[in-house]
Parts: sequence; C-alpha cells; structure tokens
Amino acid sequence: MSTSTTASVSTHILDTSVGRPAGNVAVRLAARTGRDADWQALGGSATDADGRCKDLPALPEGTTHVRLDFDTETYFAKKQAAAQQDAPALRDSENGRPVFFPEVTITFAVVPGEHYHVPLLLNPFGYSVYRGS
Repeated sequence: MSTSTTASVSTHILDTSVGRPAGNVAVRLAARTGRDADWQALGGSATDADGRCKDLPALPEGTTHVRLDFDTETYFAKKQAAAQQDAPALRDSENGRPVFFPEVTITFAVVPGEHYHVPLLLNPFGYSVYRGS
C-alpha cells in the first residue's frame, strides 16, 4: 500500500504462449533512492495460480527507482519438462534451452503516493511490459 511518502508495487504475469497466468514464477524486488544510488534488495515472492504476486515487500521511504526481476528460465524449464513428458516430439530448437530470455528485469521510476501495477506478458521468445492500473 502506498502512503504519501512511499510508492507501492504489484505485478502479474500472463503466459501469452498459452493464454493463461504464469504461476509459481519467482519475483525479486529491489529499490534505490536516486539515479546514482546503489540498489537495495528488498526480498521477493512468487506468482500464485492467477499469475499475481500479492505479497511483494513494501518500498522504503525515498524510493525513486524500482527493479523487478522475474526468473523466467525456471518457469519455462518446468513447463517444457511437463510438455516433453506428455509429448516427447515437442522440443525447443534453441540448443536445448527452454527459453531465450532466462530472466526478465524491469526497471522503472516511481513517485511517493502512487501505486504501480506492472504486468508482464511473457512467452518463450519475447515479452512485453506496461504500467497497468
């Protein structure tokens, strides 16, 4: 929850390759208090069955920039393993790697008092992000 002196962040992930939420994706949150300040790791969470990350840590007062790191490689590796178990002919052509982007990092600026919902639209070979509501 944002206050007049802090911002707040939430996110969710939609796996566009199947048109469904991406559950159990690890998400890490970091913040800094100025363009040249060092990043402070705040902790993390994982998306639920609806692809939502509802319990990200609160941002410290004075936060100006936020970074979300998504562990997409583990998500797609598990997904590919399940698909190959069901249908061994389904294999990725990228040298056995389950995903082209092993992680997705999104960095954005924030101002106190605002809430930032940042959805990630994800597939094995691309992603898109935007400021939601």
